[in-house]
Amino acid sequence: MSRLVIVSNRVPELTSKATAGGLAVALQAALEDRGGLWFGWSGRVSQHGPKSPAICSLGSFDLATIDLTKSEYEGYYKGYANRTLWPLFHNRLLLCDFNARSHQIYRGVNRHFARQLRNLLKPDDFIWAHDYHFIPLADELRRLGVENPMGYFLHIPFPPLETMLALPDGRELVDTLLSYDFIGLQTHRDLKNFTDYVLEELNGTVSADGRVTAGHKSVQVGVFPIGIDTDAFSKTASSQTAKSAKSKLVACRGDQIWMVGVDRLDYTKGLAEKFRAFDALLNDATDCRGKIQLMQVAAPSREKLPAYEKTRSDLESIVGEVNGRFGTLDWTPIKYVRRAYSQAHLAALYRCSRVGLITPLRDGMNLVAKEYVAAQDPSDPGVLVLSKFAGAAEELREAIIVNPYDIDETAHAIRLAIEMPLAERQRRWQVMMDDLLANDVHDWWRSFLHAAQRSASSMAEAA
Repeated sequence: MSRLVIVSNRVPELTSKATAGGLAVALQAALEDRGGLWFGWSGRVSQHGPKSPAICSLGSFDLATIDLTKSEYEGYYKGYANRTLWPLFHNRLLLCDFNARSHQIYRGVNRHFARQLRNLLKPDDFIWAHDYHFIPLADELRRLGVENPMGYFLHIPFPPLETMLALPDGRELVDTLLSYDFIGLQTHRDLKNFTDYVLEELNGTVSADGRVTAGHKSVQVGVFPIGIDTDAFSKTASSQTAKSAKSKLVACRGDQIWMVGVDRLDYTKGLAEKFRAFDALLNDATDCRGKIQLMQVAAPSREKLPAYEKTRSDLESIVGEVNGRFGTLDWTPIKYVRRAYSQAHLAALYRCSRVGLITPLRDGMNLVAKEYVAAQDPSDPGVLVLSKFAGAAEELREAIIVNPYDIDETAHAIRLAIEMPLAERQRRWQVMMDDLLANDVHDWWRSFLHAAQRSASSMAEAA
């Protein structure tokens, strides 16, 4: 097997012993299996940036990181990546900042990363780049003469054709993406959106086996929905730490029915719409008042960006309005906290909650939905209410699927979930759990690498 080189925006702080949960653990497992290198940004901003990467060995693989300068951080990370591509790919055109200077810096950082990475490569390395930060990386490496096979995985959605057409440099961006040898996307919807753009804007073709060609470039594309470490997360939910946390939560819950939402504090997550749906339920169903509580965890995210500051302010206003209108001295409809919790504490919260309310306006996958299912007690599982715009909805079909923009539909779905009989809850949960066990995060990375390298071998034989 060839050595694996992973490239991601941030290189996490890893130890030689992996802990359960998270994409970082899956990629670490891949590197431990194959040996290689994890390369990316250190998370630090320095005045000039180092002349060469800082390298740390973890036994079977190395970590290599470089700093960003302040201007690179502002233009590449805060600018083009998170004020242009993030809202665009999540279909939020009105929040996009189409800034030519930020685009130049984004390309420049990809060029700089490519130069630094080239010096660390071996001839038979397989390079696997991740997410919207590194769309042009393969193109920059090819310009430097790197001929290694390269794969790419997009963790967020690929936008519809009409949305992508709004990006001033869209043709150039997608053309650079075609410099990879293999592309993985989360859902069949993403695959259709991507091929639609190539066909319409780049005058490309798509073969029956999924090979996309435009001009002199040809790339194999496939759907690889990312999973969680299902077995490990299920065990976390039954751990002593989780049991202790659950005991405290059950005492706090009393006789109330809990719904839970766990999201990053992001305008893509549909938190305002979720709160309004709960508001509509309480307004129409007076018998639910005092009996149901929404436990919403919103982990802080990109807090210094204006769109996120406004999202936080808007949510706090809605929560205050709902709690002020319906709350009593001994009941608060929405408990809203802006902080992150450990996997064990989240697993305990999931297991205490009759309903998992996961209603993003657009999401590449949404692993929280899968974690909620994995954490449930098989004898008394909760019900997942899931947005049709989450990638997970393609797999978790036994959830109650809703349109988060339809406030009344979501309110009705909450009522259905609360009143669902035990036998129906168990049936739905078992079907989803079986799927999660059969398609976990380790199956994801293995299937991606197998398909990517099989494609590379086929192309080499054809040449």
